[in-house]
Amino acid sequence: MIFNNKPYRDFSEYLSSRFPYKVQKISINAGFTCPNRDGSKGRGGCTYCNNQSFSPGYGKPTRTISDQLADGINFFSHKYPEMKYLAYFQSYTNTYDLPETLIEKYEEALSYPGVVGLIVGTRPDCMSDDLLDYFESLSKKTFVLLEYGVESTLNKTLERVNRQHTYEESAEMILKTAERNIPVGAHMILGLPGETKEEIIHHADRLSELPLTTLKLHQLQIIRGTAMAKEFRLLPESFYLFELDEYIDLCVDFAEKLSSDIYIERFTSQSPSKLLIAPEWGLKNYEVREKIIKRFRERGTWQGKLFTNKVSVI
Repeated sequence: MIFNNKPYRDFSEYLSSRFPYKVQKISINAGFTCPNRDGSKGRGGCTYCNNQSFSPGYGKPTRTISDQLADGINFFSHKYPEMKYLAYFQSYTNTYDLPETLIEKYEEALSYPGVVGLIVGTRPDCMSDDLLDYFESLSKKTFVLLEYGVESTLNKTLERVNRQHTYEESAEMILKTAERNIPVGAHMILGLPGETKEEIIHHADRLSELPLTTLKLHQLQIIRGTAMAKEFRLLPESFYLFELDEYIDLCVDFAEKLSSDIYIERFTSQSPSKLLIAPEWGLKNYEVREKIIKRFRERGTWQGKLFTNKVSVI
């Protein structure tokens, strides 16, 4: 099966179905923290997390949202003057504040010229009913996508990486969000410590039970300044870091089991080299993606080939 000339359902296909023009995400650091850092749930955050590894250089919490959007749009508009933009609240937990404070920030972003929607990344245990009411109303007027960090469907793994929520909480919030007709995404890390290859692939079965619109995947990365980096230094035998060729096959295996209704936004993430300890593949995200597409075709397979329809269960 071919999805828009690719062997998997690509996120760009989803955006094309929603917009009659090109759109680009502009990442924003709105200065939030996380309940797993400020003590309300835990201290130190998830063991793998160093927020610098996925926050762009222009996203500084000391700068206004409008200034960050201006910089991001200026970067892209020279090449694509007709492009429109999605304000992507990315860094830390972007629903973790008073509703009125949050809504003020979202509305500032939406009022910026050229911005045609919001993407908000958060934790499944940090979404209130009041905020869901707001997003439900907003989604009837403009594009909204809510992304939840799920990371694993195994509670033993979530506990090990100090995630401070369960998979059941993730599944419940994804269901609640989708019931309001709000597009909903999930984020997963493939290769967290203690998980076997079979367990990793089984994540696809469990995620396929949920009404997800989008899915982000990336390989486990050991990042400087994290608790996991210390653990990796002291107990390297407790980790299995995939070689590039192994990871390519893992992504294809995973996608074969994943419902073809879910749009895959990415397979990998690329942390700054100054922060990355391992694995060092020496390739950019798009280069790995092209290798994954090639492997799909070599194997004569596609997303959902081995998917079996199941009833949603929390």
